[in-house]
Amino acid sequence: MRKIVKKTLPLLMLLMIVSSCTSVRVASDYDKSADFDSYKTFAFFKTGIDKAEISDLDKRRILRAIETEMLAKGFTKSKNPDLLVSIFTKERQEVNVWNNGFGGYGYGWGWSPYMGNNFNSNISTTTEGSLYIDLIDAKKKELVWQGKGSGYLNTSSSVDKREERIRTFVAEIMTKYPPEMEQ
Repeated sequence: MRKIVKKTLPLLMLLMIVSSCTSVRVASDYDKSADFDSYKTFAFFKTGIDKAEISDLDKRRILRAIETEMLAKGFTKSKNPDLLVSIFTKERQEVNVWNNGFGGYGYGWGWSPYMGNNFNSNISTTTEGSLYIDLIDAKKKELVWQGKGSGYLNTSSSVDKREERIRTFVAEIMTKYPPEMEQ
């Protein structure tokens, strides 16, 4: 029985971690006084994007995904835009350690302590990232909408998997735009 538990517990933990990796948690905030119906054009805010601390390759992947989403929402890319799009990123490494097995301690026949240990330790690391997409009113130079997506990043060497994860992040965030205005 213990052998079955020892072998299945790490597999179950891995399955839970992998299944949680697919989701992106999304939130957004916006300026209630902004007239979102008046925004029709966009451009990227280079100054803000340059500050994002990620590789240039990932920046380009994010910007392509944002452009695809904005165009799908009916926006037009322009040199004289209504909205400026900027991004910001954060990441943190998470180390997961779990033990499976058993152990004990105590004293023998009054002469010495003993320590029993039959633990198997499993360690995994994951990287959780957050992507912020800021939409700035170009005329007022004020933030009018911010979307945030958080989830586990694909650190795989597969370019296709990285691009797909970025597209998923951006698409999930952009589902919150335009905001549903409260009546």
